[in-house]
Amino acid sequence: MAEGTAPAPTADDLTSDRAAEGAVPEAEDTAPRPTAEGAPSGEAPDPAARPAATPSPTTRRPGDAAREALRAARAEALRAQAEEEKRRPARKPVRKPAPNPAEGTPGAARAQAVREVKDFLATAFRMPTWEDTPEDAFEGTAGETVEIEVPASEPEFTRPRPVRPEPAQATPYLPATMATPHRDNELRRTFPAFAPRTETDGFADTWWGNAWVEALERGALDPKRVARGRSYADAGHVDAITVTPGRVLAYVRGSRPRPYRVQVTLPTLRDADWERFLDAAVERPGHIAALLDKELPHSLADCGAPLLPGPTELNPRCNCPDSGHPCKHAAALCYQTARLLDADPFVLLLLRGRGERELLDTLSRRSAAHAARAAREGLTEDLPGVRATEALAERRLPPPPPPLPAPAHPEQPPVYPAAPGGPDPFALDQLATDAAARAHALLTTGRDPVGGLTLWQDAVRLAAARPGSGLTAATRALYATLASAAGRTPSDLARAVAAWRQGGLAGLAVLEEPWNPPAGRFDRARPLLMAAGLPPFRPWHNHLTHPLGHVQLRFGQDGLWYAYESEPGQDDWWPRGTPALDPVDALTGLGALADL
Repeated sequence: MAEGTAPAPTADDLTSDRAAEGAVPEAEDTAPRPTAEGAPSGEAPDPAARPAATPSPTTRRPGDAAREALRAARAEALRAQAEEEKRRPARKPVRKPAPNPAEGTPGAARAQAVREVKDFLATAFRMPTWEDTPEDAFEGTAGETVEIEVPASEPEFTRPRPVRPEPAQATPYLPATMATPHRDNELRRTFPAFAPRTETDGFADTWWGNAWVEALERGALDPKRVARGRSYADAGHVDAITVTPGRVLAYVRGSRPRPYRVQVTLPTLRDADWERFLDAAVERPGHIAALLDKELPHSLADCGAPLLPGPTELNPRCNCPDSGHPCKHAAALCYQTARLLDADPFVLLLLRGRGERELLDTLSRRSAAHAARAAREGLTEDLPGVRATEALAERRLPPPPPPLPAPAHPEQPPVYPAAPGGPDPFALDQLATDAAARAHALLTTGRDPVGGLTLWQDAVRLAAARPGSGLTAATRALYATLASAAGRTPSDLARAVAAWRQGGLAGLAVLEEPWNPPAGRFDRARPLLMAAGLPPFRPWHNHLTHPLGHVQLRFGQDGLWYAYESEPGQDDWWPRGTPALDPVDALTGLGALADL
């Protein structure tokens, strides 16, 4: 061993020192404790269990010295505790927990460890022992509840203290807005949040606002996210919006308590683009007046400077976990930005890099210079005008000229050429001819003869006006289109066309609307038919049917008789002939009369 190095004290040396100082023997402790040799204190160590030789100081581990120092401090603490208990007044006996028969269980080891730690802390830091701990109950080693009695003369600090409940986790405070309008300047503008929308029409009101929305929707990769973003914007989830050159920023409320930070960037214009824009605005004074009225003329937007963004220029960013382009929060911000552009087109110019005040100052200087240069070069002309007294003087207008006479007949429309994939030129010609005829009737009579028709009646009228019987390809295509538009079949339309050609609107009503005629002419029709040598017809509503079932007469509400034919034994009636006041005359000319 090197000189000047004192050997670490052994367990026997520490024991002898404690005995010399009057420490309480280890056997007086409330529970057995293992010694350095592994035998409980108070029992003689087994010579067989003792190691053959005490480890030399050079081979001792650092933990051995620490444990021995802890035992020495514990012995000193026990001695101080014994002296303190002698000075305390007598107190009531404490009911101690019943011994646990299952010695060595995990519960017993845990309870013993708790006792040892509390005893050590009570002595070292002048705190009450585990028996005086302010608890009303303690979980025993065998699952029993052991009650602890505290004497009335105990100091106040040893009494049980009320347990304070843990405060509930409060919702994080969120301000009404996260914008900072106090930082606004020429190149930074903050706009308050928009109120929720109730209308479901187009989101933007101006053509440049709709162009912004179109750029958003054309550049989106997922239309569903864009639709969800529009619903967010309609519900007012977008906070105040901050606009700076090339960037629009806002907080959007989503699914979590704290809103998401969203920004949309786009490129600013170059100096050459701004020169083209300023030159175009100064060239026409109406452009500057339109900007002052918060309008953006088409000609100014098409001056060569790309004011409106393209589908690939909007670059959204959001701190939400959604990786869509754009996410629904960025789409909501873009929709609300379109509303800003509706209200003030200078927001678009700020996004492109120039503030409103700077632009107006530049435009006023250039406009003055342009006017001075034009006056110097003699390019201006005196505009014609009148005196204010003459303009405000009362004037009587002459009477209007008489109307021109109405033409004798409607003119023919021009010929429409056929185009691949375009509309049918014959159908266009028919529609134009019909429109001309209706306009002529309205001009000459003051009323539209077909203005009160239903969709089905007007489809039948148009099909009946087309020449042919429906056998050509063009006619079949027309019938199929009109029947589909009216929700009927081409066969129904062909039968209705035959009824319309037989009697017009009244003939169509006879085909589709049975009715019960009053007594009179309908009752006298059967005797007249029998007097003409025809067999008795079977009546049903306003129908009179031949016994063989191949000829039928229908009485219309206009007082005329309409003849119909069908195959014998089949209920497939088609209009035939011309309507007449006499039922016999209505049957005249039918080919079926030879079989009557």
